[in-house]
Amino acid sequence: MSPSEPTIRFGIMGCADIARKVSRAINLAPNARIAAVASRSLEKAAAFARANNLPPDTKIHGSYESLLDDPDIDVVYLPLPTTLHLKWATLAAQKKKHVLLEKPVAVTVAELDQILAACVANGVQFMDGTMWVHHPRTAKMREFLDDKHRFGELRTIHSCFTFAAPDSFLKDNIRVKPDLDSLGALGDAGWYGVRAILWAAGYHLPKTAVATRALVLSEQGVILACGASLHWEDGKSATFHCSFLTHMTMFLTAIGTQGTLQLNDFIIPFEEHEASFSTASQARFNDQVTGWEPGPSQHVVSTDIPQEACLIRELSRLVGEIKVHGGKPDLTWASRSRKTQRVLDAVKESIDNGFQPVEIGN
Repeated sequence: MSPSEPTIRFGIMGCADIARKVSRAINLAPNARIAAVASRSLEKAAAFARANNLPPDTKIHGSYESLLDDPDIDVVYLPLPTTLHLKWATLAAQKKKHVLLEKPVAVTVAELDQILAACVANGVQFMDGTMWVHHPRTAKMREFLDDKHRFGELRTIHSCFTFAAPDSFLKDNIRVKPDLDSLGALGDAGWYGVRAILWAAGYHLPKTAVATRALVLSEQGVILACGASLHWEDGKSATFHCSFLTHMTMFLTAIGTQGTLQLNDFIIPFEEHEASFSTASQARFNDQVTGWEPGPSQHVVSTDIPQEACLIRELSRLVGEIKVHGGKPDLTWASRSRKTQRVLDAVKESIDNGFQPVEIGN
């Protein structure tokens, strides 16, 4: 951290399980610190602070409103159920707090637009909690995809994120409660597949989405497993699958006219401080068709801090530019969140309409 770069103060709104990971990330980021934590009860907030070894000077708030009124907070992190995002993220922006919002960022893009409008009107930075895009591996993979000689033109993308949730999760977790996270697996796990596809495609939106018939609903009508195919006007296509019901899998494959990119841990790397990916370029069968020439290459990328701390470091850098130098919010992150949400909306509409194609538009 440069001497002129400020330390950005975070307030954590809610004590969800993911907040444990993010609070550690804030402590690891060189330009951030935890200033406060809030819950709907003072006792729960204090218990969270103790359990996660938050700094002794961390303020403890017994209400979300109290946290938003705290003048010593720059950024509010909201790990709340999705149905609460519109209210509390909008209020945070109106209180001039920068917003770090867990994914999925909203139930619909119409709700997200209200959140983003509040952020723009109040000059605050918005970022969602997609961690893997901040890992240095992701930048290295981007270099390969942008290399016309090694990768060529992107034509096909496949992504999958599944995990076998225990019975307790399928019964009581907020992600299967229709009044809290009505998108279920589509919003939770599907968000990652859609974001990965958009990332590989340079964030160009597909023209249409078609949900597959691999749909499983809970007794309450919440999505436990689903998938979709996405189609672009230039002929590119993509598929993703997400599920709470099958073994842990998180792969991403991008196929170009000259090369292929593959990895099996794109959301959470197998190791915290290094991550790998595989590339193949201009490969052919050997003369006797018994192998590849040339074979795939394995690339390992190290990081000094884990990807979630990389996210906090980048968000804090952006907030510091606004706070100290009067800079403007970087709208790139809001745009990427909105495009991801638009695709989720289209897939949900396709499911609701009997797996019919849904136009996404420009």
